[in-house]
Amino acid sequence: QVQFVESGGGLVQPGGSLRLSCAAPGFTLDGYAIGWFRQAPGKEREGVSCISSSDGSSDIADSVNGRFTISRDNDKDTVYLQMNSPKPEDPAVYYCGANLMRSRCGGYSLSRAYEYAYWGQGTQVTVSS
Repeated sequence: QVQFVESGGGLVQPGGSLRLSCAAPGFTLDGYAIGWFRQAPGKEREGVSCISSSDGSSDIADSVNGRFTISRDNDKDTVYLQMNSPKPEDPAVYYCGANLMRSRCGGYSLSRAYEYAYWGQGTQVTVSS
């Protein structure tokens, strides 16, 4: 059973930084677009960022553009989400998933969570001073 393991969450101060990681033991990420999503209590899962398999091109949600950066290390089969200057609206459980329908991000890659699979348990991010 393939499942991502998300890590790196925790408490961060506004204006601070945090780096989230996701990997799926025994599973190679090559060939899949990987997406980070988040879900706050009482809200739907929201696409944050997606990174393509081959060229590393990415999509980023407007709400985090300029503050969050996605990257991937194919040698380590790990995808990262660098969170800088978090805001009060960023606290959520952050998940990553593999897009089973495409290897490149674009178009609706952040709005179609149903295209992704192998979700992990997520990692909680809390923003507080």
